[in-house]
Amino acid sequence: MVERKVPVPMELVKRLRDMTMAGMMDCKRALEDAGGDLERAATLLRERGIAKAAGRAGRATTNGVVEAYLHRTSADYPPQVGAMIELDCETDFVAKSEEFRRLARELAMHVAATNPRWIRAEEIPPEVVEAERDLYRRQAEEEGRPAAAIPRIVEGRLRQFRQANVLLEQPFVRDGHTTVQDLIAQAMATLQENIAVRRFSRFAVKEA
Repeated sequence: MVERKVPVPMELVKRLRDMTMAGMMDCKRALEDAGGDLERAATLLRERGIAKAAGRAGRATTNGVVEAYLHRTSADYPPQVGAMIELDCETDFVAKSEEFRRLARELAMHVAATNPRWIRAEEIPPEVVEAERDLYRRQAEEEGRPAAAIPRIVEGRLRQFRQANVLLEQPFVRDGHTTVQDLIAQAMATLQENIAVRRFSRFAVKEA
């Protein structure tokens, strides 16, 4: 006997698409598989996107776009924060697609909001990592934490440091349950190409 899936309202499909940037049919299938549970469907999309993206991660990205975002606090006041990002893909076909450009715009908005310092953890200078490690060790000692627990505490705080400062490890501003890396992985699964952030810049009035 073939199991009949419960119809999913189009409004719910659109909400999931806005949360995850995944394709409409992928969102619809995930919601059907999750029984209409929005959070479960988002988790399914992340898992499927990461699995599909793994095989594409090493492929050359020779095309892409540069997108910008300007943040206004009100309609009658000029922008005070802006960001630009270069997002690369494999073909000009994907680079021209609305889904890819939408992803680039979302990432530019994310950069403006969160002010990351690096794209990936491997880019953090070793001296910065060691300085942070020493700081967290001293803090743990001053807090009177047990000596045996200090290495675990230090690693936990280093992980929080990366999540705050590394673009790919940051929670996406529109969905705190999804990292930027997961968001890109979902787009890779939908567009069937490798996608990579090459560089970004952020500007803010009165900030150094």
